[in-house]
Parts: sequence; C-alpha cells; structure tokens
Amino acid sequence: MLLDRDERGSRRTRRRDRRRVIARASRVLALAAALTIAAALATAGTALASGGGAPLGGPTSTTPASRASNPLQARAMWIWELGSTDGGDLPAIIARAKHYGVTTVFVKSSDGSHYWSDQFTPALVRTLHASGLKVCAWQYVYGGVPVKEADLGAQAVRDGADCLMIDAEAQYQGRYIAAQTYVQRLRSLIGYRYPVALAGFPYVDLHPAFPYSVFLGPGGAQYNAPQMYWRSIGTSVSAVYAHTYAYNEIYQRPIFPTGQLSANPPSEQIERFRELSRAYGAGGVSWWDWQSASNSSWEAMSRPVGDLRGFTPQKAMAVIGRGASGDVVVWAQEHLISAGFPVEVSGQFKDRTYNQVVAFQARHGLQPDGEIGPETWAALLRFKPVHVDWTANPVSATADRLRTAAAAARASARTPAVTLPVPVSASEHARRNEIPGSLGAGR
Repeated sequence: MLLDRDERGSRRTRRRDRRRVIARASRVLALAAALTIAAALATAGTALASGGGAPLGGPTSTTPASRASNPLQARAMWIWELGSTDGGDLPAIIARAKHYGVTTVFVKSSDGSHYWSDQFTPALVRTLHASGLKVCAWQYVYGGVPVKEADLGAQAVRDGADCLMIDAEAQYQGRYIAAQTYVQRLRSLIGYRYPVALAGFPYVDLHPAFPYSVFLGPGGAQYNAPQMYWRSIGTSVSAVYAHTYAYNEIYQRPIFPTGQLSANPPSEQIERFRELSRAYGAGGVSWWDWQSASNSSWEAMSRPVGDLRGFTPQKAMAVIGRGASGDVVVWAQEHLISAGFPVEVSGQFKDRTYNQVVAFQARHGLQPDGEIGPETWAALLRFKPVHVDWTANPVSATADRLRTAAAAARASARTPAVTLPVPVSASEHARRNEIPGSLGAGR
C-alpha cells in the first residue's frame, strides 16, 4: 500500500479534499447518526455475522465492542480516505455495507506519527456500531518513531476500535529493534488480549530483513492478514495462495487473507479468491479497498460462492536449508534454542545451523537431512521460540549464553530470554516489492 513519489502533489490535493469532506460530514454527524439506524434497517441485506458495540452516545470503551466474535471473522472492507468513500456520507456507507454483506470496516486511524483525528473519531465508531458494523482501526507505520506509533495505535483503541490492524511494509525492513519497541509499547498500553493483526508483505521469502518474527512473535499480533494482491503481483489467485501459505503458516498465526478490489480485477478472479479462502480454511477475508472498488467488484465480492470440490490446498510449510537466509531462518533458530540446540540467531542457514538441525532431527526420529521441511517444522514449532531482546550491540552472543538459554528452555515451561544483536539478515535487501505504489494507498 505504498504511494508513488510522483503522486505527492495529487496526494496533497486528495488530503485537502478529504479534510473538507470529513469536516462537513462531522458537522452533520449527530443528525446522520439518528437517521442511520432507520436507513440501515430499511436497506439491510443478510449480514454474514452479527454486529456489536456500544449504543449511540454511550461511553467509549478501550475493549473490543464485541468480545464474543472476532471482527476479522467476517466480510470486511478497508477504508483509506473516508471523504472518498461514498463522499463521507455515513448513511450511504452503512447502507452499502449492509447491501453487500460487509460486517466489518477497517478505517485508517493514523499515518506514522500523525493521528487522523478528522477521520477516526469516537463519534464515527459509535455511529457505525449503532448500525451493527464492527470498526477496526488501521495504522501505517514506518519505524522511525515506534513509541509514538504505538501510542497512536492505543489511541485508536481508546476511541472504540474493535481491533487494530498494523500496516507495516518496506519502511520496517531491517528494523528489529524498532519493531520490538513498537510491539512492547503497544501491548503495555492495550494489554495482550486485545485483537491485533499484521497486514504485511505476503511473500516472506522476498523480504529477508522484515521482522515477521517480532510482529507475529510472542506478545505481537495474534492474527496475520497478508496483502495477497495477485493482480498487482502478476500471478494467479491459486499461486498467490500457495506461495503465501507456504511461508506464513510457519509463524503459527491464524491467516485472514487481504484480497484486491483495486486495479479492476476480473469478477471471476475475485470469486476464485473467495473460494480458495474457504478451501484454505480462512475465517474471514478483507478487501482493499472501498474507494477503488467498481460496482462489478462489489458484486463479485458479495455474490454466493460454494466450496471447491476435489481441490487440495497447498498448505505444506516451505522447506529451508543450507544457504537460506531471512527472518524465517531467524524464526527457526529461535525455536532451535528453545528445543535445546543452541545456535547463533543470525538469519543465515550455515554449517552450525545445519548441524543443529541434523541433531534435532535425530533426537526426534526424523530423517536427518539437515533441511527444515514440513515434518521438521511440525516438530520444531512445538517448542516456544526463545524470547529475544534485540540490541544494536555488535558483539555476537557467546556459545555459553546460548547454551544457558537452551538449558533454561529445557528446565522451564516459561519462554527463555536472551539478549542478541540484530540478525545479519536484517541488512539484506528485499528481493521484490509485491505491494506496488500504483495501488494508491496514501500515506
């Protein structure tokens, strides 16, 4: 969801227009709220899941509006600029959501260190809640001021968001310490049970420096919502599912695919994306994004689809071995330590990691080939990853420290902790950016 640099001028114009429209919408918010319930009920279609939330005018809560149901387990739409979403007309937004069976909306709440206070407001959340919609906040984060970004995420929670969606992309590559700071600060403010999801790059192997193991690791996001924009990537719907699941399943977070309505994808591809979401067992699908979706895309996103008969999803976890590098190797090394096989957490699969994998496989009755494939992943992921406190200290962890951490893992049910320098793989460049700026998600 990046913006091309040559679009900055038009971005400023859109922001100005957005502020004007939303300001006008805010002035009539009280009247719109009163009209919303009747309008929504009159036009309501069959919703996919029940809504929740406090009644209009009720107190803003720092807990999800509906704890009984996950707001991600629904048909959801992303809203980038409220003023460009049915003109910022809340009754029209609610009516369209009801008509197409949308039960959750992700509304942008902040960008870096700037809170979109003219867009994501307690009044907006209360109004949408009153109509039966769940409202999740999404923030675009850069990593330059992680404490501030975490504070703004918590502010959206205080403003009534049912969940928080972290949109972290290219700017967070290599920033393990910033990601750790953001996650720890956020959780200290909102608690560890509040629903948080990561919407990041879908192809983990193309982004060796991205700290997936922090955002999706202990204390991080409970859910994974990879941006699977097959049309922009230039691949098929089937291929984007197979590639995404092969690497994202490794992080053991429930996957809620983010599909593409931008760039005018053919209706049959949208329907195929939905069919495959069912085949892969996804609990819900969200779509990027409201303001760029055509009428035909809305229809394809909502018309009934069935199960795929005779289709076997390709969900086997990816194989990594000697020569591999990136965060998925970091993740494997963290688990090896917890399993009692100390290894440097470098993000590089070299001889030491190979030998420890062979030893692990031998102990667990697996073929000792030194590769981490589906069976070895299954055995390895039964152990909690070692808790790493990332540091800029360039001194590598000593073998004694790693052995101590491994011993602690064997002796205690608690996740052990060890302070380590940022992995070597954090300095690697992305091999491709599969979320191009042409998607037009403004920052």
